[in-house]
Amino acid sequence: MQIRERLNEQRAAAASLWGRVGPRTRDVIFILVALVTSINQIVMPQLDEGLIHNTLALVFAVVIGTASLWWRRAHPVALVVIGIVIIGLTAIYMFALIGLFSLAIRRRDRTLVILAMIGIVVSILGSTRPDRFSAGNTVATIAVILMSVLAGAYIGVRRDLLVSLRDQVTQAEAERDLRAAQARIAERSRIAREMHDVLAHKVSLIALHAGGLEVNSYAEPRAIEQAAHLIGLTARQALADLRGVLGVLRADESPEGSDLAPQPSIGDLPALIESSSQAGVRVELSISDGLDVPEVVGRTAYRIVQEALTNVHKHARRAATQVSVSGVQGTAVTVEVRNALPVSVDTLLPGAGAGLIGLRERVELLGGQFVSGETPEGGWLVKASIPWPKGSLSVDGRVVS
Repeated sequence: MQIRERLNEQRAAAASLWGRVGPRTRDVIFILVALVTSINQIVMPQLDEGLIHNTLALVFAVVIGTASLWWRRAHPVALVVIGIVIIGLTAIYMFALIGLFSLAIRRRDRTLVILAMIGIVVSILGSTRPDRFSAGNTVATIAVILMSVLAGAYIGVRRDLLVSLRDQVTQAEAERDLRAAQARIAERSRIAREMHDVLAHKVSLIALHAGGLEVNSYAEPRAIEQAAHLIGLTARQALADLRGVLGVLRADESPEGSDLAPQPSIGDLPALIESSSQAGVRVELSISDGLDVPEVVGRTAYRIVQEALTNVHKHARRAATQVSVSGVQGTAVTVEVRNALPVSVDTLLPGAGAGLIGLRERVELLGGQFVSGETPEGGWLVKASIPWPKGSLSVDGRVVS
């Protein structure tokens, strides 16, 4: 905001009549001023101090100098050189002054200093008759040239400042837009990950139950009724979870989505295992006694087991699966899900291929390690090591940081 205010102040200061006219209009003004001043010097005999006194030669020099002013912005150095030569030959000084003024606007370096000094020397030694040489004339010549240089330098510095402020504002706006775009991408990824975690497991269970009904179409009515009940119950749970996630996402103001529902933990793993067992998957759960982990670690461990079981439902129907969660307080928590060689290679549901990628991102975000791949026996292994956050202690059965 301060940069923009300074920029607005500079713009307001530059909004004068001179600032509003176009570059070519300013060139014409400089040409007219130089032409009038030069003609005035030619017609006044008392100012005839140059080396050339021929009127035709003076007019020719004025024409050359006037024509060169049209390119004062593109070639200021050449204009200064022409102006210095004209001073030495004719004592007409306006072209050199305009050239130094234009050069100072565009560059303030060694070239400007050298040309200004040459202009001063030539003006003093080459254009002043010996009978009129005095300290006053010398001081006046130096003062006029320095005023032209300083005026051009002031305008050049102000223009550079305006350009710098504009660049800073443009860069700040670009960075703001980039941060907004990154925030939108992160939010979309967070929503997609949460939706996947909530729905993929429940939908895979529904597919398993439906597949069982399709295979056992001649089962007893009691078994069919029980399977249909499980399908309906799982579907209602999925809808409830989806409704909860969408409701929180609409008004989520928590940092990094910490209020997003649901927020399960290791304590919810038995219920997760039970739902898979009801779908016909033999799952054995092993959890270290007294394992009480921080919330973020527990949530990540739950999601790892959930996604691994979802993949078992999709790609390894009814394959025996072992789930192991172990850890040491203050060190790390290890989560391992291993399934045996599947009986069928058919896939109940298509996979997006983002589940394991999402798990890897979760674990690596916490500084852990994630491994997944085929086992020598033909099954599949998902294993993660999640560091225990430093400063987390267990107090009365609760983990605090």
